[in-house]
Amino acid sequence: MAPPDGSGGLMNTAEIAGKARFDQIRYAQLWEDADVLTGALGTRPGATLVSICSAGDNALALLTLDPARVVVMDLSPAQIACLRLRIGAFRALTHPEFLELMGARPSPRRGALLDRALTGLDEDTRSFWRALRPEVERYGAGGVGKFERYFRIFRTRLLPLVHGKRVIDDTFVSRPPQERAAFLDQRFNTWRWRLLLNLFFSRFVMGRMGRDKAFFDHVEGSVADHVARRIRHAAVACDPADNPYLHWILKGDHGAALPMTWRAEHYNTIRNRLDRLDIQLGALEAFVDTGEKADGFNLSDIFEYMSPDVFSAVYGQILEAANPGARFVYWNMMAPRRVPPAWAHRIETQTALEDELKARDKAFFYSDFVIEDHHP
Repeated sequence: MAPPDGSGGLMNTAEIAGKARFDQIRYAQLWEDADVLTGALGTRPGATLVSICSAGDNALALLTLDPARVVVMDLSPAQIACLRLRIGAFRALTHPEFLELMGARPSPRRGALLDRALTGLDEDTRSFWRALRPEVERYGAGGVGKFERYFRIFRTRLLPLVHGKRVIDDTFVSRPPQERAAFLDQRFNTWRWRLLLNLFFSRFVMGRMGRDKAFFDHVEGSVADHVARRIRHAAVACDPADNPYLHWILKGDHGAALPMTWRAEHYNTIRNRLDRLDIQLGALEAFVDTGEKADGFNLSDIFEYMSPDVFSAVYGQILEAANPGARFVYWNMMAPRRVPPAWAHRIETQTALEDELKARDKAFFYSDFVIEDHHP
């Protein structure tokens, strides 16, 4: 978002709006852990929740909390199309078929599954996904984003130069933490691996191939060093055998583990509550300016794309759209963002819950996870 424009609203959801492209899928699946998100928000029967869309998985996960309504916002028509495809898939496909379409499982019939999932959806969504049909058939609908292509290049062209299949397979053998640390230090973290990290996860390469370079405008320090620290968390503090995100990066599918929204135990619950979604293409202020109030916000990591001054202004606007006791949940990757000093007197940080959930966050790119309650 830009600073207030004097009319009572906000000029944009992020400074990034004028710098990044929104006509292509950036994330075809969520790289944030919905188990952590829903654990932070807690069950909220009858609530109104607001969520950044991204690929749609977290918005769908919020339906398991039994809200009356989930308002889903995004500046990107492509990201909205990802959610609409998921809605069609939940309605038309069985759970195993959904996993095949998305790419979590191998499949020779993704084209036919895509056609079934698109039945009944709007023409813009159908046209968008039909143009991507060859990629969906090959990689799954969860593998066609810019970020996923970035990891595919890493996995297929560069990783084999560093580690053989045996080392990659052994990464996902369940071990106690001490043995996980020994495996990482003795077999995985070789000089070739460190060289690959420094090259492929540099700010330059990641900005060109993974995220838009504008996403790093407010980031300090080495991206590669950050990734190395987070890989240690994923490989030692957590069990890689249970990590669907790491499995996709290194092997191209989710293996035995699945992200929360894609798991069988939630499939029917989500399917039965799809009518509670209120999808809105546009900036977050489209909700703020209605004068409505929400009880919980999934803000992803939008704050780290903003300068500190803009962050403070946006935070204050969101506070005005929050009911007393509303909860704000968001991630930081590299740019530290927590309640600005101007609003600290109206916020209570849930430090103990943050620490508990960060310790088991399987989506390991983020350095911080923030839970803040609004107390006017």
